[in-house]
Amino acid sequence: MDIRVVRHDLGRMRADVAACFAYEGDREPRGIEDPAVRQALAREMRASRFSGLPSDLVTWNGGSGGPRKLLVLGLGRERAEPDALRTGSARVARAAARLGAERLAIRLPREASLSTAAEDVRAAVEGALLGAYHFERHLTDGARRLPRVRSLEISLSGSSPALVRAARLGEVAALAVCRARDLVNEGPSRKAPATLARQAAAAARASGLTCRVHGPADLRRMGFHALLAVARGSKQPARVVHLRYRPPGKPRARVVLVGKGVTFDSGGLNLKSDDSMLTMKMDMAGAAAVLAAMTTLRSIGCRAEVHGLLGLVENMGGGDAYKPGDILASFSGKTIEVMNTDAEGRLVLCDLLAYAAERLAPSWIVDLATLTGACVVALGAEASGVFTRDEALATAVLAAGERAGEKLWRLPLYDEYLRALQKGPADLRSTGKRWGGAITAALFLGEFVPRDVPWLHVDIAGPAYAEQDLPEAPAGGTGAGVATLIRWLESL
Repeated sequence: MDIRVVRHDLGRMRADVAACFAYEGDREPRGIEDPAVRQALAREMRASRFSGLPSDLVTWNGGSGGPRKLLVLGLGRERAEPDALRTGSARVARAAARLGAERLAIRLPREASLSTAAEDVRAAVEGALLGAYHFERHLTDGARRLPRVRSLEISLSGSSPALVRAARLGEVAALAVCRARDLVNEGPSRKAPATLARQAAAAARASGLTCRVHGPADLRRMGFHALLAVARGSKQPARVVHLRYRPPGKPRARVVLVGKGVTFDSGGLNLKSDDSMLTMKMDMAGAAAVLAAMTTLRSIGCRAEVHGLLGLVENMGGGDAYKPGDILASFSGKTIEVMNTDAEGRLVLCDLLAYAAERLAPSWIVDLATLTGACVVALGAEASGVFTRDEALATAVLAAGERAGEKLWRLPLYDEYLRALQKGPADLRSTGKRWGGAITAALFLGEFVPRDVPWLHVDIAGPAYAEQDLPEAPAGGTGAGVATLIRWLESL
């Protein structure tokens, strides 16, 4: 998509669809300089009882020499943060697609300082690209394909290199989110561990990363016993992908990102129900998020050395599948009693986390995983749970999530809850009691990371996959976690 930051008034822009915004209580749209256009849109707002709520939309036919259609969208109550603008721009892009637009223009609603304007530009670009996303790779019926927006102009009262860079950062972040969405939305048999590993290697080459792919023989030699146990029931062999980014000059820190990549989760011998299994192509969303974020590091100028570990397996119920009651070894040397084969993600992650802590000397470890339904019960379908004992790391990641417009909520790591896992014939049980399942899952992972290594776990089970359309994403994979990782890595 061709993206530009311009100073043209919206009514004079040569776009198929041009959009502006109004806040709750506004009687006319914001940012329109031409009084005739502003007054005409104000009349349409009054006629349609437009009140500025996020669901409000006015469409007006443009005149000759300007946009074919003009839109006014509500943003709700006026706020300082750009999140409403990101969501509003996504709604604009989706409305533009329905109108058959290929050229889109968006006028920002407020005059602001350079730093605030840069955040607004970035949010508008991110929102427009995310709202324009559709997964149509396998559609052969052209009538079901929506038009693609080919050009986007962001209009405000001034321009500068800082605003152009903000637009570029918004584009990079949004395209990474869309990459993760594509990976999640793909059919599970089209992204078996070996296939996804090849795709990761190709993305690494294109993004200036080094990549090493470990197969079953490597993993046995390395001691990834718990991860390999999960893969035993599938004909598709496991893979671990190790991505590495080196910045120019001396790195400021060393970060390890870890992603759960269960490319399909049947539940294993503890078989899921039909309804629960239907969306389990999304159980590799953590690995998709790590891969997508890693591909942006050169473009955003990340100053840390960053490693990405993707644990790719299928959890199936074949004749050699691991069983409830099995006692597994692990990379760390700790033994694990399997309580439920559908709690497989923590077995994949525990080997990766222990390896990262022991072999990579990290400044910080962050893992992302669609780990527990319990987190969805606690926080709903649009928020991720955050678990860590490191206050500075929690503050940094939560702040990054706020800037990215993603919902993150910190949940506790109560050591008393760990006692539910410290029973039976092995060092740890893989699951505890029903209640507090997101916490006990995080505590289990924490047993594989030394307490002096800063580590943070993000459970994205809720927001990783949308059951119905959202303002910034159609139903399906959302790319949850990608934008937060990018914002955090930018700040290092």
